[in-house]
Amino acid sequence: MSATPIRKQYLGIKRQYPDVLVFFRLGDFYETFDDDARVVSRELSITLTSREMGRGKRFPMAGLPYHALDGYLAKLVNRGFKVAICEQVGDATLARGLVEREVVRVVTPGTVVEPEILDHKKNNYLVSVVQDGPEAGIAYADISTGEFRITQLPESALASELDRLSPSELLLPEGPTADSTWPAAPVTRANYLADDADESERVLLEHFGVTSLESFGCESLPLAVRAAGALVGYLQETQKAASGSLAGPSTYSLDKTVVLDAQTRRNLELFSSAWRNEVEGSLLWVLDKTCTPMGARLLKEWIGQPLFDLVELERRLDSVQAFYSDGITRSRVTKLLSKVGDLERTSVRVQRGVANPKELIALKRGLELAPEIKSAIEEIGLSHLTWILDRMPDCSDLVELISCTLTDDPSTAVGGGGVVREGYDTELDKMRNASSEARGFIANLEREERRKTGIKSLRVGYNKVFGYYVEVSRSHLSQVPDEYIRKQTLVNGERFVTPELKEFEALILGAQEKVEELEQAIYRRLCAQVAENVNRIHELAGCFALLDIYSCLAEVASLYGYIRPELTEDDVLHITSGRHPVVERVVGEGVFVPNDSHLAGAERQIVVLTGPNMSGKSTYMRQVALITLMAQIGSFVPAEKAQIGLVDRIFTRVGLQDDLSTGRSTFMIEMLETARILHMATPRSLIILDEIGRGTSTYDGLSIAQAVIEHLHNDPRVAARTIFATHYHELVKLADTLPRIVNCNVTVAEEDGKAVFLHKVAPGGADKSYGIQVAQLAGIPRPVIDRAAQVLQHLENGAGSKQGVAPVNNETGPWQMSFFSLPPETSPLLNELAKLDVASMTPRDAIVKLYELQEEARKSRSST
Repeated sequence: MSATPIRKQYLGIKRQYPDVLVFFRLGDFYETFDDDARVVSRELSITLTSREMGRGKRFPMAGLPYHALDGYLAKLVNRGFKVAICEQVGDATLARGLVEREVVRVVTPGTVVEPEILDHKKNNYLVSVVQDGPEAGIAYADISTGEFRITQLPESALASELDRLSPSELLLPEGPTADSTWPAAPVTRANYLADDADESERVLLEHFGVTSLESFGCESLPLAVRAAGALVGYLQETQKAASGSLAGPSTYSLDKTVVLDAQTRRNLELFSSAWRNEVEGSLLWVLDKTCTPMGARLLKEWIGQPLFDLVELERRLDSVQAFYSDGITRSRVTKLLSKVGDLERTSVRVQRGVANPKELIALKRGLELAPEIKSAIEEIGLSHLTWILDRMPDCSDLVELISCTLTDDPSTAVGGGGVVREGYDTELDKMRNASSEARGFIANLEREERRKTGIKSLRVGYNKVFGYYVEVSRSHLSQVPDEYIRKQTLVNGERFVTPELKEFEALILGAQEKVEELEQAIYRRLCAQVAENVNRIHELAGCFALLDIYSCLAEVASLYGYIRPELTEDDVLHITSGRHPVVERVVGEGVFVPNDSHLAGAERQIVVLTGPNMSGKSTYMRQVALITLMAQIGSFVPAEKAQIGLVDRIFTRVGLQDDLSTGRSTFMIEMLETARILHMATPRSLIILDEIGRGTSTYDGLSIAQAVIEHLHNDPRVAARTIFATHYHELVKLADTLPRIVNCNVTVAEEDGKAVFLHKVAPGGADKSYGIQVAQLAGIPRPVIDRAAQVLQHLENGAGSKQGVAPVNNETGPWQMSFFSLPPETSPLLNELAKLDVASMTPRDAIVKLYELQEEARKSRSST
């Protein structure tokens, strides 16, 4: 076959996908050509070859085995490439000339379905956004699970919601660019995005086969409908099989959820630690002891979107309590759940027709655990869990269907005869028996022909070109019977066929072909029957996920000594002996110092928290926010007692960072974030502010910090419960005039002139910052520490207010602080020297005393 038609076919497909790497199926390989080949060769370290494809011209090629596709896809998609999978769709045995080929799907970051590429503990969201004026529409889908949700929300809430979803791919219309406040994600332009909701509505109605969007609850959400239409249109264009596996869009609202902006999620380290950017060291790391992929994904969703719904939260806490109170049942249920597997993603793969027989068996084993799990809970009468049990659908018919159709341990390849259970289909059994008998004949033929001919080296073999044959070496050709028909001459012998051998060969090959045809048809029918019940499977998977989360949170509470919080609609926050859930796991059992926290809008609205760096102020503030958040996902909390008045938003402003990409300074970022908090906070919010104003001059910073506190206290629209950490000790005086402000400090003890951090929060303001002691602990060179002490003394004596700074030290090399510049009370040696009665000392006494003082000085220096 000339190569030119292949190239023409390839170029015709490539023109349709100019910005995508086209994987072109040729036999057992996916080939890439031209620039695509160069990219694939470079990115995957695959040898770049070439092939003559007409008129003597050679073109670059790079290929990979079809069975290794998933691993290579993962690398390319993770590096931001899109890949079009072009398959043979025609029957090669019937084709005249080239086999027909077409792109069956385009793999993009948001449309991956391969289990080897996906993280089973997180969703892989494709998100579509449409903005128009002050509002925006969002549609998001995970095609690996079939989830499809839409909403319409204020434009001001868009960045926060996108950060929560953490999209793998973002669909945007032509024109607007992604806002810098949105999470980083590959952007795809949806060129066909409808300009109005009518066209998008038509796309949705046709796709889901309905006559109205009322059943989806989105008929009055035009921007959400436009976003949904764009998403479905994109999937129809790039994923011919995936779009059919989407559930109908379900609408959701942010009204009953806690608002967490991107900054707060990062500051509280909900999903990754700030230092290593890994799950370890995050709240998710502490809480995630789930046993199922569905439960792990749902827990991550709960942590990212706490509830502002007292009734639902109490139901969650009741469910956790049920498992917490019965460790034996909890252990039994978690053991069963650990065998369930990923029912959501496996059932979607069945629906798409890409699941292999082993995946169907895994699905069956997950479904058949439902009665046992239900029985374990019903036996002890956990009434708080009956609402979940009542929702669990009966899938015993699907278990029976798969069990009676497939063998217990089928092969992954359908058509070889090892998938369908014996006795399921009479014709298939007949063909398998015929094939087996014929194979048995051929297996015995070699032995029989050796006996008849006396040729001990005779052997029976098979290849795809000649089929079955009898091979005889050259030295025994004279013993070959007359009925042998010569088929092929070799260097060392010849190959023959016999009429009987050809007869059985036809029987074997015919039976094999029929077995393949029948088994594939039976398997496709089974997948179609299971696919018709995907909604039922997903409903059961959802129940498993809930049981998984509740038992998981109960296990965490039991292991780490958490208690059930008391939730209320009042604006109070009372925590007794609260602990930071992550830090206490890192530092070890019994090391963390617990602290009380009390906030109440009526009398303790704002806590001004003072204390030195490294004393634990940030840990304390974060633990208050985390305990509140944990309570509002339905978790027990690390404390001896906790009364949590529900909050509608959690704001945090901590940490210093520049935004080099936009040229915004640390101080500008601090002010932007503070402004956003002051504009969006309500009396039901919780605000954590750490050292507002530190990014500018002392007086400017102090002025801004005081104004912020006063605004939070005096403006009834933003009178939120607040913890305000600061090094500006002047702010503690605000408590004397503003009635809802109280002062607290993180206590420090001094031993031998060194600061010892007690990590205990006490009433009142701190009297010192201990900055020089902290610098000493950090390893600042001793001469710098000594000079800083001298400058501090100069400033504290009031000279700084007249002269601006202490006199500048112009000495080169290591600077030695003047021994006599220190006040006696800060230097034991100086204090002892001042007490000496020099007039009454003999020269010998003076020399002895001088040696003693020198020895003390050396000891003091070595100890520091």
